Amino acid sequence: MDERRTVKVSKYLSKHLRHQPERIGLVLDAQGWTEIDALLRALAAHGFPVTREELDHVVATNDKKRFAIEGTRIRASQGHTVEVDLDLPVAEPPAYLYHGTVADRLPAIRAEGLRPMARHHVHLSPDRETATRVGARRGRPIVLSVDAGAMHRAGHVFHVSANGVWLTDAVPPEFLRLPS
Repeated sequence: MDERRTVKVSKYLSKHLRHQPERIGLVLDAQGWTEIDALLRALAAHGFPVTREELDHVVATNDKKRFAIEGTRIRASQGHTVEVDLDLPVAEPPAYLYHGTVADRLPAIRAEGLRPMARHHVHLSPDRETATRVGARRGRPIVLSVDAGAMHRAGHVFHVSANGVWLTDAVPPEFLRLPS
């Protein structure tokens, strides 16, 4: 499978497993799972056929591990805008986590902290390198440090997804280290 096809399939899966399952007639259960056979049928019926081999390749090779397969089911690991409960256990975060963004977002972040926007949680990275890649998707990246240890001690709840992304409801400004 060539790289362009892999990226195209990954983006199409993300769109429909995270944001618009109904657009292709897909039904997700309460935890975001759907049957793989139903997904493949829906993709084909909407003009985007994907083989099981292609699907397995995309899931196995995605550098962000965006998707999880469990038996005959598949789901997106996090980042949903549709209502799902990923049923992730509460986890104690490391002392610091990181968030990649761009300069034009800094005024709002200074005023309000990090908010989930259309998603269910704020997504945080375990290292600066990952946060840099995340921020670079929108322009020249700026990496913010999050004092996750202090947040945890203050009662904020964290979860970690299967692909290592840390999730929390919001990050108040006092827990952020912002560039001046």
